[in-house]
Amino acid sequence: MCKRSGVLHFALSVTTILSAVSPSSLMAATRHPAVVHKHASRAAAPAPRVHRQVGPYISQSAESMAVMARHPPRGTVETVSQKMLAEAPAGTNPMKVISQLPGIVFQSGDAQGLDTWSSQIFMHGFQQQEIGMTLDGMPLGEMTYRNYNGLNPIMAISSENVARIDVSQSAGAESMAASNNLGGGLSYVSMTPSDKMGGTAAAGFGSYSTYHTFLRFESGKLNSSGTKFYTSYMRNDSGMWKGYGEQFMQQVNAKLVQPIGHDSSISAFFDWSDLHQNTYPDISPQIIKRVGYGLSSYENGRNSGYIAAVNAANGIYPGKVGTLDDPADAAYYDGSTNTVDTFGGIKADLRLTERLTWNTTAYGHGERNQTSWATPYFPSPTGSPVSELMKEPEIRRFGIVSALHYDIARNHIGAGVWYENNSYMSPMNAYAQPAVVNGVVQGRVHDPLTQWRDPFAQIFNQNYNTNTFTAFVQDTYNVLPNLALHFGFKSLLSTTRVGDGYLNQNYYGAGSAIASGVGLTVAKPFLPHISADWHFLKDHELYFDISENARTYAESGYKLSTSPFAVSQAAYDDTKSTIRPETAWTYAIGYRYTGKVVAATVYAYRTNYNNRLQQITEGPVVNPISAVSNVGGVTMNGVDAGLTLTPFRGFALTNSVSYNHGVYDQNLVSGATVYATKGQQVVNYPRFMYKGRVSYEWRGMTAYADGSYTGTRNYSYTGDVKAPGYWLTNVGVQYSFGNMKKYNRYLGAIKNLTVAFNGSNLTNKRYISTMGQNGNPADIASGALTDQSMQIGAPRMFFGSVRADF
Repeated sequence: MCKRSGVLHFALSVTTILSAVSPSSLMAATRHPAVVHKHASRAAAPAPRVHRQVGPYISQSAESMAVMARHPPRGTVETVSQKMLAEAPAGTNPMKVISQLPGIVFQSGDAQGLDTWSSQIFMHGFQQQEIGMTLDGMPLGEMTYRNYNGLNPIMAISSENVARIDVSQSAGAESMAASNNLGGGLSYVSMTPSDKMGGTAAAGFGSYSTYHTFLRFESGKLNSSGTKFYTSYMRNDSGMWKGYGEQFMQQVNAKLVQPIGHDSSISAFFDWSDLHQNTYPDISPQIIKRVGYGLSSYENGRNSGYIAAVNAANGIYPGKVGTLDDPADAAYYDGSTNTVDTFGGIKADLRLTERLTWNTTAYGHGERNQTSWATPYFPSPTGSPVSELMKEPEIRRFGIVSALHYDIARNHIGAGVWYENNSYMSPMNAYAQPAVVNGVVQGRVHDPLTQWRDPFAQIFNQNYNTNTFTAFVQDTYNVLPNLALHFGFKSLLSTTRVGDGYLNQNYYGAGSAIASGVGLTVAKPFLPHISADWHFLKDHELYFDISENARTYAESGYKLSTSPFAVSQAAYDDTKSTIRPETAWTYAIGYRYTGKVVAATVYAYRTNYNNRLQQITEGPVVNPISAVSNVGGVTMNGVDAGLTLTPFRGFALTNSVSYNHGVYDQNLVSGATVYATKGQQVVNYPRFMYKGRVSYEWRGMTAYADGSYTGTRNYSYTGDVKAPGYWLTNVGVQYSFGNMKKYNRYLGAIKNLTVAFNGSNLTNKRYISTMGQNGNPADIASGALTDQSMQIGAPRMFFGSVRADF
């Protein structure tokens, strides 16, 4: 292993050095040609024509940051603007808006999409852990419930501060600071502070005691050099739509920009977020059939809820819960999430010459997390059969992203590096709950949304340390003003070491040991990316995109993910020789026509996903036998097609269909058991989707109605248990009054006042939203009907908001 690692290090070093010194090997500029900003940098070489895209995804009216989009030469990229985000209910997760794009599925157990346990996004068959995400170029890591190398985007920036999101589907850009972008990327861009002093105040309200507050102060230009900043505060509080509890979040953002000369600047971004959420319980197909959709946790804000949980732990179950095959796991006393993030960076955008620019960002991130559930399997020392198991991971990471861009003749050349050190600690502790004697609670029942102290036992622990380095070179060559060719590649080197492993023998049994003092390295010196973009005739565009990407190994607490380290020492020793990093080749071709009345697009792709790592789990819930193995590949063939009609000014009708034939290449083998997964559709992702939207703008009014159909999804790997397809319908209307001075001269300070009303799931459809949050079962025989890894979607809800811009 040491010899191989040395060879790979040497190959990567030679590749990087040759790329840096050889002009012919520099492959492409990383400047985003798809977006034209108010202060766009001057280009030395001609660029393809800008085609304004018609439809609901791109703003067609003026915004505080002017955004125009066209298909860039480096792959299929769609842009979602702040205008589109602002049409959703106040505080909505931007990913829920992104899901209106073809091929994307976003699921959540709440209407705003803010529940971090149940939120889930897929793009063309790839799940969220395989999608790269950045904010202003700073890596956000893998989007997981218990993040190990980043943070959920909603914890990084308030939706009102997002200027746009660039969505790269299927083929991820080699310049993205990510080590997991197998299935593309989401690039969040924060708003730039305004040149004029002002601000925004917004208040939202909705069903189930939902309240949203947002305040932003804009300093405007403070001096002749143009120094400016904004700072904002956001608060979102919502009751649970079933059961007892709340989902609370507050957040502070700040951004400072200091111009240097005409084309350079230094900027800083800061984020602090604080989240406290009760989580919705996981359910199974059997629970839906025998108990119903409304099963919730026992917690009810009174001692009677805790007494019911203690009774259940002693085998006395309420109502129809006792009819289940596994009543003990049907419901627990509580489940909660407490997360605090501090995140930010300093960025220098420097124009060194007319042709050469240098962009460098240094960033840091810290996170403290508590996720808990009340277990009936590990008693408290008080005599209660229930204790609170609390996973308490922490993240400390820092890094730097740096890139040079050089324009010469018809070439836009770029090269850059990204380095990050990430320290991740993953302990789980047990906290005592009070005993119940003769129906009386002996003490105070702890609130899961408060800070817990003094555990009576540690259940497990591991400490991870990961160093990740990537380097890229790329070149976009404009053969003709309307034809661009792109070639680039990325080199990836990442090493993870794991130590301080501990397993509680009383919980896991005598002789149990967790993987410790081990490590793995991912080295991929050449991950290519090739694309072409041709604008022909009038408003016609043809493009293709080919790329290979790799994903580094996941990290997590013991048995909580597909991490090869989060297993026993014996399981790690058995599989380490066969573990390989997951990789994916994606081939895509597309056509787009953008006319004044009709806009049409067709996008076809094929993906070969190799070395898929799968967590294979058997045995009881409290202490399953778990291993992570290389179980083969997935082949995905798919197509998206969209049509937008704009027969008259202000009106748009958009329809899209998506088809994905993503199937497993091999059968799943676990021990002596062979599961017939070959040829089965991948779990949790539908084969067919339809999305439609009608919108109308007239003067200050904007109204829309959208409907979507999500097809049948496989719940089990063999496909013998499925989640049925479902329709959802949403509506919204907003009206902007403009400057209020025209109504009353004393209101002249209000530059614009907007009121909005939204309705979600109008038909009150009961449907299964998120699936697989606890992994997916193999088949019925292995427990697919009783496996609790489903969430129910939110019922019909209504929202309103008022926003004033000063």
